[in-house]
Order: sequence, then structure tokens, then C-alpha cells
Amino acid sequence: MSYARDVAALARKDLLLELRARETLPAMLLFVLATLVAFRFALPSDASERASIGLLWVAILFTALLGLGRAFVAEREQGLLDGLVLAPVDRSAIWLAKGIATLAFLLVAEAVALPAFALFFEPVGWSTVAGVVLADLGICAVGTLLAAMSAAGRARELLLPLLFLPLALPIVIGGVGASVADGSGRYLGFLALYDAIFALLAWASFEYVVTE
Repeated sequence: MSYARDVAALARKDLLLELRARETLPAMLLFVLATLVAFRFALPSDASERASIGLLWVAILFTALLGLGRAFVAEREQGLLDGLVLAPVDRSAIWLAKGIATLAFLLVAEAVALPAFALFFEPVGWSTVAGVVLADLGICAVGTLLAAMSAAGRARELLLPLLFLPLALPIVIGGVGASVADGSGRYLGFLALYDAIFALLAWASFEYVVTE
């Protein structure tokens, strides 16, 4: 119960900061909408459904990357990350709280992006929605860990995409497969397995990442 209270307090802090500052979420919303509009005019009118689905996943991935890049901005600018590490809480609670806050921002952005995609391109099926939700869990689990690693670096804006994008390739493969394949169940299972493995690895290794 103490662990859950710590996670809830840290996640609430991040959500309240965003509600007051309004920096991360509006940027994600504008970015994903602008990306879909650009793709709408860049994609030929006779392009296949698979091409448009691929562009949807590209938009989701880079919107998530934008949110992850902002995950530790407040702590980095105000020098609070050391204080969080020294606080009498399990350090993995920091990772989980940051992941929950980033997941909330990403879900709100996708709640706007998916209807916009259906308007510009093709209707969105339930398998695509399920794939997006499972992909979000993996993105936030891996991305939060990598965002913490890159926050201490000098070239943090360059380091995070270089670390994140290779690890996100399985998410893209599973998400696109769940959206276009006839049997989407195996791709959804693949995404669920990815989420479980990498969430466990990130949860177990976060303490060593932030202390180093």
C-alpha cells in the first residue's frame, strides 16, 4: 500500500504540473494533428490502406517520443531528480509514476489522433485500437527508462531517439500487424509479451540507472 501511495503521489505531481504549465500535452496534440495533415497531402490518392496505417504508427511513435523527451524536463531544469532519488521511496516508483503520467498524455493525444486518422484516411478497427493501447504500454515502459538515462546527458535531445527507436521497432511491427493482418491475435499477443518483458526489465533496472 505504501508503494501504491508513493506512485500515486508522484504521478499526481506530474499531472498537476502539466495542468498548470500546459506544455507537453498541447505540443503532442498539435504535433500529431500536423503530422496527419502533412501525411494526408503527401500520400497519393491511390495509396493502399496498409500505407496509411503505416503512417499512423509513425505519427504515434514520434508523438510518444515528443512526450518522452519532456518527461524529466521539470526535474532536470530545477535540479529535482537528485531529490527524488534521495527520497525515502522505492526508486522504481519514480519510473512507474512517470510512465503513468506519460501514458495519460499519450492516450489523450491518441483520442484526438485516431478520429482524425479516420477522417483523413480509413476507419479505425478495434484491432487497431487494441494494438495502440498495448503499444502505448510498451512505449511508456521502455521510453521512461531511456528518458531517465538521457536526462543526465549533454546531447539528451539526440540521445533519446537514438536509444528509443531501435527498441521501438518490435512495437511498430506488432502494431502494424495487428492493424492490417487477418489474424490480429498473434500480433496483439506479441505486443503483450513485449510489454511484460520490457516493463519487468525497466522496473528492475531503473534504480541502477538513476543512481549512476
